[in-house]
Amino acid sequence: MKNRCAWCGEDPLYVDYHDHEWGVPVRDDQTLFEFLILEGAQAGLSWITILRKREAYRALFDSFDAQKVARYSDKKLDTLLKDPGIIRNRLKVYGARKNARAFLDVQKDYGSFADYIWGFVDNEPIQNRWKSQAEVPATSPVSDALSKDMKKRGFTFVGSTIMYAHMQATGMVNDHTTECFRYNDCARLS
Repeated sequence: MKNRCAWCGEDPLYVDYHDHEWGVPVRDDQTLFEFLILEGAQAGLSWITILRKREAYRALFDSFDAQKVARYSDKKLDTLLKDPGIIRNRLKVYGARKNARAFLDVQKDYGSFADYIWGFVDNEPIQNRWKSQAEVPATSPVSDALSKDMKKRGFTFVGSTIMYAHMQATGMVNDHTTECFRYNDCARLS
């Protein structure tokens, strides 16, 4: 039996996500945009709820193509709000379009969203050494700065807690606990 981070439990979907995605550095803009939208949708909910709806999000949000999402009309967004496959929160659904537009502006300014966001960690994953889940913070000084800057750029649903979760998910920070079998694997990635 493999030692895993305590948060992933035994749900096969959660275990697969933990074992193959969480903490792996992501530098692909489309995947970073996907996590940005999904993390925002997760606000106030459990991550497993979002994982269960992920495929519906991919289908309904054009595989997280930021250029397409940025052009969504109010009519399109209102249609999405009727679909039970996603979180039907008006602010979150409309926020996806707002974030897509801000995302595209960042790409213009920095060449890629990856260059922008990874700049907050000097382009290298932060390697934490937590012994237990209780030690893992919900925010950090980096997520505070990132959140503040993103809000200034017009993003929504990018509070420090959401951005720290985004950093964990996309491997900007390695928060696997040290006894987790993925800790060393992710520590070797950059």
